[in-house]
Amino acid sequence: MEITDIKIRKLMTEGRLRAVVSITLDNMLAVHDIKVVQGDSRLFIAMPSRRDENGVFRDIVHPIQADARQMIEEKILDAYHNYLALTEAEEQAQAKEV
Repeated sequence: MEITDIKIRKLMTEGRLRAVVSITLDNMLAVHDIKVVQGDSRLFIAMPSRRDENGVFRDIVHPIQADARQMIEEKILDAYHNYLALTEAEEQAQAKEV
């Protein structure tokens, strides 16, 4: 399995939610609404979920193996950090133009 595309859909600055991300796997399957969350000690990803009839959130899609989850999380967080760095560089370049 290969992540062939990662899109940072939305950034947030308030609260624990930092971003909403979509990924494409093997150019064949898209997974939307993956969340980048600030935990107590680190950033992590939360897979798309919905609330069941008992009010418990259940993942709609998720990796089965721990190493698959780790690979997905690492790639998403790398893309998130790169996106933040690019956005900051663009803002600094625009500020210099003014």
